Amino acid sequence: MSQEQTQAQGQAHGQAHGQAQAHGKAHDQPQAHVQTRLVHAGSPELKNGAGPVNVPVVRTSTVRFADTAAQAALNKLRAAGDRVATYGRHGLDTHQALEEAVASLEGGHRTVLAPSGLSAITLVLLATLAPGDHALVADSVYSPVRKVDKSLLQRYGVQVEYFSPSQDTLESLIRPNTRLLYLESPSSLLFEVLDLPALAATARRHGVLVAADNTWSGGLYYQPLALGANLSIQAATKYLAGHSDVMMGVVTVDSAELARKIGVTYDALGLSVGADDAYLTLRGLRTLDVRLARHQTNALAVAEYLAGHGDVAQVFYPALPQDPGHALWRRDFSGASGLVSFAFGNADPAAASRFIDALRYFSIGASWGGYESLALEAAPERLAEHSVWQQGAGKPSVVRLHIGLEHPQDLIGDLERAFSVTRDALRRSA
Repeated sequence: MSQEQTQAQGQAHGQAHGQAQAHGKAHDQPQAHVQTRLVHAGSPELKNGAGPVNVPVVRTSTVRFADTAAQAALNKLRAAGDRVATYGRHGLDTHQALEEAVASLEGGHRTVLAPSGLSAITLVLLATLAPGDHALVADSVYSPVRKVDKSLLQRYGVQVEYFSPSQDTLESLIRPNTRLLYLESPSSLLFEVLDLPALAATARRHGVLVAADNTWSGGLYYQPLALGANLSIQAATKYLAGHSDVMMGVVTVDSAELARKIGVTYDALGLSVGADDAYLTLRGLRTLDVRLARHQTNALAVAEYLAGHGDVAQVFYPALPQDPGHALWRRDFSGASGLVSFAFGNADPAAASRFIDALRYFSIGASWGGYESLALEAAPERLAEHSVWQQGAGKPSVVRLHIGLEHPQDLIGDLERAFSVTRDALRRSA
């Protein structure tokens, strides 16, 4: 190797590893609390003794090289799995800073960005499964996972089996060709808490990878990788970005081999995330701790109000002592987010829509994780996918609330007015 090539190789390694030093200082201080890592992970490097607080937005479609030797060296490093950019789609400073910060938050080896939460899920499924493989999926996961199954996985000969983590014995369901266990805890809509350590231990004994959707906790209050999962997925659209103005997903893995698999599939799918969205998500991540603390305080106040309300049959919120998953939540989680669901005490099919339409401070929206409160009726067909719901007595309407950053008494007053309107309408129709 010539001296020029050696220098180019060194420059390439500098790009690959210098970013980790510049943007991942929290990694050098593993004893730092998560609040400190949220502030400092991914901070920009000081140049000539000074620099900005935030990583600049670096937009490009083309990456330039000093010479052909530098280009070849970088391409070789990228092919070997190093986090370097040889094209704009791979992401430069802004993307790498966000990846470093999320990897620090999740305690992972590497984080990859995706255009949405669902694209992050699809990326994981396509990267870990091949024709003839079998995957076990908790039946209470985010419902669009089933769309990925029906529209893609089945076409490519992947077998997906849905099961109840609380009612079925995982050991008996694992086959010789089982390659992936896909979980979400707390679950979608009804927030069932899963025993991830036990499920992951069983899967690992059989050489089965474990993926967990960690969006509910924002990555702050739950650590799937530390509890046995190999991959942690989030819709960064929700709590990480936190302001209802970004679409993004993140995948964090626990090993270099999984990072390579995810990277190869990412490139094959032609995925890309805009630098502006990466910047906004990184900015949102800085305040994740203080925002989630307020979401939790408000949500607990609302959940306790709902639990004592005569028109409510059941409240789904793991932080409530009476919730079926409370013991597991206390063991594995360090906090709760702003999502609360409840079932009406009567079976009036119009109760949910009447209730939601009467709300003033709660907007109607399918997403969550922003600063604003939202209300949405849980679609009966999606609830029916949850085996724990199928065993319940009756099928009352269920409303999912995202409790925002407003004053909790204003939100409770709004809910009380909506209950009153719903009761009045029921009496008139009787």
